[in-house]
Order: sequence, then C-alpha cells, then structure tokens
Amino acid sequence: MSIAQFYAGKEILITGGSGFIGKVLIEKILRSLPNVGKVYILLRSKKAKNASQRLEEILQIPLFRHAREEQPEAFKKLIAIDGDCQELGLGISSLDMVKIRNVNIIFHVAATVRFDDDMKTSIILNTRGTHEILKLALNLPKLKSFVHVSTTYSHPNLREVDEKMYAPYVDWRTAIKIAETYDQETLNMLLPKFSPEHPNSYTLSKNMAEHIVEEYSHKLPAVIFRPSIVVSSFREPFPGWIDNFNGPVGMFVACGIGIMRTNHADPDIKLDLIPVDMVAKALLVTGYKHAKENEKVLKLGGELEVYNCCASSQKRLTMADIINLGKATVFENPYEKCIWLPEGSVTRCVFWHYLRFFGLQVLPAILLDCLIRLSGHPPVLMRLQRRIKSTAHILNVFSNTEWQFNNDKLKSLENLIGDDERSVFTFMDYCSADMAKYMWNSSKGAKEFLLKESPISSTAARVRVRIYWVLHHTIQYIGLYYIIKKLLRLLYKMIVE
Repeated sequence: MSIAQFYAGKEILITGGSGFIGKVLIEKILRSLPNVGKVYILLRSKKAKNASQRLEEILQIPLFRHAREEQPEAFKKLIAIDGDCQELGLGISSLDMVKIRNVNIIFHVAATVRFDDDMKTSIILNTRGTHEILKLALNLPKLKSFVHVSTTYSHPNLREVDEKMYAPYVDWRTAIKIAETYDQETLNMLLPKFSPEHPNSYTLSKNMAEHIVEEYSHKLPAVIFRPSIVVSSFREPFPGWIDNFNGPVGMFVACGIGIMRTNHADPDIKLDLIPVDMVAKALLVTGYKHAKENEKVLKLGGELEVYNCCASSQKRLTMADIINLGKATVFENPYEKCIWLPEGSVTRCVFWHYLRFFGLQVLPAILLDCLIRLSGHPPVLMRLQRRIKSTAHILNVFSNTEWQFNNDKLKSLENLIGDDERSVFTFMDYCSADMAKYMWNSSKGAKEFLLKESPISSTAARVRVRIYWVLHHTIQYIGLYYIIKKLLRLLYKMIVE
C-alpha cells in the first residue's frame, strides 16, 4: 500500500498548526494527500479571532498558493478545533471532542520554540501540554499513531545523541507542579539549579515531554520525532519558504542588512540544518509507518521508537561555510533595506568579539540613530542592536558546541517509499544538494517573506551595495595606512632615541 493510499480516508489531528513546521505539514497534506479524511487543526483564539477565523487567515498566506491551484477541494477537509495547549484538557469543548473521536493519527507539533521564554511558559506549554494531549489520545479508540515532535537538542549534555531514550534529568510531574504553583520570577531563578545541564527552558521542557511520551507509550502507539535546526524550505511548495526570524535566520538577515558584523562563535562548528519541507515529509512517513504497523493489531509496550530528523554527517556546513556562502549570496542579490556592506565574521576570542561589537555595531548605531532623530524619526538601530545581542547570547551555547546526531532509523524510513512516490515523499535528497543554490533560494525567501521585498534585487540595491563595497574597503585601507604610519613613527623615534 502506497503512502497516499494509506492516508486516504484517515482522520488526522494536528496541534501547532499556526507554527512554522505545522503550516508546512498542513500544506503538504493538502497537496500530496488529497484523499485524506478530515484534518483537524487545534488552534487557540487570538486577537478576537476564533479558531476557524485564524485557520482561514493562515490558509491565505503564499505558502498555500500551489495547494490551492492543484487541490482546491482538499481545503474543505480542514476543520478548526478551538483549544489551547496551555490549558488543562487543552480547552477543547465536549462538542469538539465528539468531532475528533475517530482520529487515526496525531501530529503533536505545538510548542513554544523561543529559547528565551520563561520557565513557566515553557513547562506549561511544552511539558504539561504534551501530558494533556496524551490524556486526550487515550479516549480516541481508532488512534493508530501518535507522533510527538521534540528536538535533537533535548539532551544538550550529550555530544553524541542516538535515536533512543535517555535517563531523565528531573521528574516531569514535580516540574509541572512547580510551574503551576510558583510565579515566573521564582521559576527563572530555579532553572539553573533545577537542571544545570540545560542552557534554557526550551531544551529542558522538551526533554521532560519526551519522558511523558515514554510513560504513555505502554498505553498508546507513540513515537518521538526529533528535528534538528529547522530552516527554510528546500524544494516544497517552493524553495526558500520561511516565516520567522528565529535562530540562525534572524542573524543571517541582520548580517545581510549590514547591522551585524561579529559574533562569538567557533567558525569550525558544524551546524545540523534541516529544511522544513524535509521535516514535513519525514513526519508523514513516520506517521504512515507506525499507523500501518498498528492498523490490524495495536502493539503496545517494548522500546519507544525515536527518530532524529537531521542531516547528520551527510551534509553539515561549518559556521564559516555558512557565513561565506551567505555573504556571497547577499552581495549578488542584496536586500533593499541594506544600509552597509554585508561583511563580518565570527571569532572564538571573546575580547576581540566585544571590541568589534562596540566598534563596528554599537558606535555606528548610536551615530546613525542621532541622525535619524535629527531628521524627525524615532531611532531604531540601537534597539536592533539590543535584539541582536540578546539573540547572540541565547544562541551562544549552540554557536560554540558541536553535537553528533545519529539518524540511521530515520534514513531507514526512506526504504518504505515506493519508486512511484519517491518524488513526492523522499526527504533525504537535501543531503546531496548544491548548498550554494540552497543559500541563494533561502536568501530570496528571506527577502520576500520576512522583509516583504521583491525576491530579486532592484538595480538600485545592486548599485548601492557595490558603492558600500568601495567605501568599506577605502575606509579599511585608510585606517590601515594611518595605523602603519603611527607604528613606523613610533619605531623611528625608539631607534633615534
């Protein structure tokens, strides 16, 4: 049975449908699984809009353009469910519980992925929210697969992470009780003592969520799916789709605009990046495998299956590789908002980093903000520098530490894809891709979807960045000339005296 045939008529529940991965997963289902049964999307009411209104708003974004052209009827199968993963019982009404009673597959994607979120929010949403969806799943008699989306960084104390469960750091029940009892300030102070192995509340809360899934795996057909750093789409529905500034993307854009010129990081660190469309495909194949195995006989107990969705050793760029590719790409296709030459680098030396940070980022930002204020506009550059500093601090551990994520089990899922569906569901082809082309598409996507610019630069932007290039190197050479001149004078005076 092919993957498309298997999903025909199946009912699916997706949490986190408004997030980066969730939206791409919905789009892939609509476009590649048109015969699927009902697809329920759990969404919370927000800004005076209920779940149905929010779903309709999400479906209007450019991401769903191809799906609307190719499978317009499939959109009728999407049903919004009003709920909130931060509430007990997920805030789902009894009427909606009746609607989802025949669900066969759950993709639990909902989570706060912000590394700087407070401990209370992370534990309530990522940890307790997982517990609540698992309890709900116990009441679904036709459930055949529960796919929990975690992260490869849920065990940051390990430098090599296998596709298996590890011993828990802390008891998740105690953590939830503490989060429900104490205020945010108290919890934030507790985090370093609660689990010093974790750099932030995100990795800790996702780690505890995995152990809840493990406990329930004896009652439910559960599987854990761990993506690494999820970035712009590789191929589907079109190259370069991105909808957030989180993680390395925000820093990439800041460098491209010319307001970020240094970072404290190891240039030889290899980052494990995985495009979001590869994640969506792998999720569907994972759900297919485990639902198919459980379709006739529900097999519970035994070892919990874990998949590390990552490039692993097959395609891993160093930090320096990414920076060099990024600079070359943005120079050829510059941002319209670019205010200086996309330049700069990373350094292992903290002192040198801060020297460059204040000299090349903070001081120019102060001067330009003064000019902006004199022109009658509110200053913005120092505010952006504070955000850059905050993001760099949050990502510092990940910019200076290298992990090896093994993914043999994930790669074995490719064997389940028939030859006639290879072009539709294969997810490891990114590993043999031309990375210069991928970076080019990612840059175009950032221009179009994040900065709201044309994906191809205007002539004015291209001319401007070349003027910046001349000015940048002229200033460098003049500065170098005066430094050498001063040193020679000093040396001459020492020799004469």
